[in-house]
Amino acid sequence: MTVAVESSKAEEGEGKMRIETFDDILPHVGEAGLYQLILFLILLPFTFVYAFLYFTQFFLTLIPNEHWCTVPELDGWNLTDSEKIALSIPLANSIERQAEGATEFSRCQMYDVNFTEVMLSGIKVPDPSWGVRPCANGWSFNFSAIPYASIAAELEWVCDKTYLSSAAQSAFFVGSIIGGFIFGYIADHYGRIPALVSCNAVGFFASVATAFCNSFWTFCLARLIVGTSFDNCFNILFIITIEYVGPKYRTLVANMSFGIYFAIAASALPWVAYWIADWRILSVVTAAPLVVAFFGPWIAPESARWYLMAGKTDKAIEMLKKFAKVNGKTVKPEIYEEFERSCKEMIDKDKKLNKYTVLDLFRMPRLARITIVLVIYWLLIILVFDGHVWNMKLLHPDVFTSFSLAALTELPAALLLAIFLDKWGRRWMGFASMLMCGVFSWIALATPEGTVTVAMAILARLGVNVAANIGFQYAAEMLPTVVRAQGVSLIHIIGYFAHIIGPYIIYLADVRKELPLISLGLVSMVVAFLTLTLPETLDQDLPETLQEGNDFGKEQNFWWIPCRSSSHEKRKKYRKKIAAVNAGFNPGSLTKIDSTRL
Repeated sequence: MTVAVESSKAEEGEGKMRIETFDDILPHVGEAGLYQLILFLILLPFTFVYAFLYFTQFFLTLIPNEHWCTVPELDGWNLTDSEKIALSIPLANSIERQAEGATEFSRCQMYDVNFTEVMLSGIKVPDPSWGVRPCANGWSFNFSAIPYASIAAELEWVCDKTYLSSAAQSAFFVGSIIGGFIFGYIADHYGRIPALVSCNAVGFFASVATAFCNSFWTFCLARLIVGTSFDNCFNILFIITIEYVGPKYRTLVANMSFGIYFAIAASALPWVAYWIADWRILSVVTAAPLVVAFFGPWIAPESARWYLMAGKTDKAIEMLKKFAKVNGKTVKPEIYEEFERSCKEMIDKDKKLNKYTVLDLFRMPRLARITIVLVIYWLLIILVFDGHVWNMKLLHPDVFTSFSLAALTELPAALLLAIFLDKWGRRWMGFASMLMCGVFSWIALATPEGTVTVAMAILARLGVNVAANIGFQYAAEMLPTVVRAQGVSLIHIIGYFAHIIGPYIIYLADVRKELPLISLGLVSMVVAFLTLTLPETLDQDLPETLQEGNDFGKEQNFWWIPCRSSSHEKRKKYRKKIAAVNAGFNPGSLTKIDSTRL
């Protein structure tokens, strides 16, 4: 155990150090040694999988802003695209100019005349008296900014079919809800590694199958199946890695592993799409990292905590002995014996607590309020995050550069969290990050279109990235142990509905082009002030029972900031006894949390 923990126990009068929890034995087998470094490196391909699954569909359905009605009669007259547009396409009306990525010419209408006769009569300029009609022969696209025809361009999901791209993205996240239940069941009953392998296998074959889709419905079906592997494809191994790292290193490992790897993967993806310039090949190439999961049983350890929950204490101890060997540690047999006794006591205790359900979170008024706020908090954060991702295509014609720069904000977000989260606390840092997101979303509206607007949107994205990472662990810290796993599952499953809604935010631009950023800024402000209604969890005793959950944070002053040493909440009476740096990854949370739901 850490010195802080030993000192704390000594102060409490414990003469003999007991190996009571999984974190108690970690220092004996190594809590930040060679094996943990190996796990940190193994996370790399799985983080690429996570980023690729999340964002690839954005590039599979990209459509150039400049598209217009195809007029076959003009093809044999040696005209440039500009000359064809000038003759056959009317100017955009006032409504079309307010639409997403508006152009000077109409993207959905053409002149209703016989263009063969027009060309034979030598007319080069359209007559304002000509009638107009919807595109009758498909569309032509300007691929100078986006150098390939996506499935959306091939199947012409434009004008009255524009919503199909977002509908397909929604299908992906419907699949993630289904996958959460399926692979969650596998993880609970057969182990974390079988769940990791199976969900990545499904994602791999469905991603490859996407390349053979030739209709909206086949594409939707393929993406729905791909979606079942989203989240679990990475989070299972991520939580396993965090479990095997000592408490004082978890904030660093949790934020830096995700921040570094995810930033690299997400910022590289646009250029992979740009260089491949073929949506079918892109679908296969981005599926390649999923192959790593097939080697999961040989490269990744099973969760020792799952072994304990499954009553396989001998397997957990066998895993710990392997850790000790790789880390060069020598552990006395009585340490393992003491741990085994404690594990059996914990298993017996867990059996008594299994009677609680997620509905118990709503039995007590204050706990019910906290739960509802956490649900809304996470839902709105996901909505803002996805909204900023999809809004990138509206802000600048070079969507590849702007998307890549926005994705790189994951790295400074992780650095900020690693440095300040355990000093400033979750509450005020969450407030500041979402306030920043809202402010820069609105500043982007007041800047000239182009690079400055994109820069403001990227800073807004940085803010929501920080808040999302805080929200990731907030519920795990705040909900009582007896229903923590079920509560976290509920919050994250409801969050999937925000993923479904998120892509549709960009269609507010069809009403008025400023509306997406106005809406994202407004929602960000709501989330910022909503954060202040929650208790601070830094250095606090995590609630175990429903009553403790209901009373959690009652003694806190609204203006309390953890880094102010004079705050009364920092007195010994209110400090956490287990002295872990990151409460979100304490034994009080992860021991009971279903890792497939985080």
